[in-house]
Amino acid sequence: MSSSPDSASPAHASQPAGPRLRYVQCANPAGLHRMAYTEWGDPENERVLVCVHGLTRSGRDFDRVATALSDVYRVVCPDVVGRGQSDWLPEPSRYGIPQYVADMTTLIARLDVESVDWFGTSMGGLIGMALAGLTGTPVRKLLVNDVGPHIEPAALARIGSYVGQPVRFASLDEGIDHAALLAASFGPLTLDEWREINTPLLRQRDDRAWEFRYDPGIAVPFTASTPEANTAGEAMLWHLFEAARCPVLVVRGGLSDLLSRETVAQMVARGHQVSSVEIPGVGHAPAFLDPQQIGIARQFFVGDGNAS
Repeated sequence: MSSSPDSASPAHASQPAGPRLRYVQCANPAGLHRMAYTEWGDPENERVLVCVHGLTRSGRDFDRVATALSDVYRVVCPDVVGRGQSDWLPEPSRYGIPQYVADMTTLIARLDVESVDWFGTSMGGLIGMALAGLTGTPVRKLLVNDVGPHIEPAALARIGSYVGQPVRFASLDEGIDHAALLAASFGPLTLDEWREINTPLLRQRDDRAWEFRYDPGIAVPFTASTPEANTAGEAMLWHLFEAARCPVLVVRGGLSDLLSRETVAQMVARGHQVSSVEIPGVGHAPAFLDPQQIGIARQFFVGDGNAS
């Protein structure tokens, strides 16, 4: 499907093309849905980096990462179903890792490549771990940003306190500020940086009020979960993480309430080719907007550490 005319900037011969908004059709048990993705770099490049966002975020969180790495990669940043420019599922109970992995498999097939590298923040990291642990996985390298098979209960309670809540804003700026408050643990970002990553999360209603783009139904699996289901889900994630054979970098925010140092140590001990790095002064999850953080990703994926 062609790019959206108001979302793409013109390509120049002296720099990689992008961003380009595209869509891929995916299947769910009740029918079909479209998943949006933003693509950066040479569209013919077979070296692909897939960047997947957190629970209530969007693929546009990775604009700076994509810009910095599009000299090497075709960078693909999907809006997970129910978020951003993507469709909403007809059955909210389907919002979960199995559906997301199926959608990403469809996306990779659309990209027509045999393998991808993966940068996953929070929920995007869980999707990456699940995909990397499958037989015949296309994941070649995996960066997991501030998440692991075990999620601290306090963080789950914090997220559950706001996700899916009906909120309206009188202006775009009010919505941006509210989103910044919810994501304050990302780090000490500037007002311009908050505007950059939070504007894509919001849309204006017919009554001129503003609201978040994501489907409030993504909260349904949170409210429906039980301790037994959480225990089984964690066991399955550990199983898939231990099955992954690709190089893995676990990034932890030094103040994270979601990923503990103990869980990171277990990931390094129980996984294969797993290394870790901690970013001081930020919580859940490092935003990867500043050059030093982007340099961590570039060093892992490319090896030269150049974030410019």
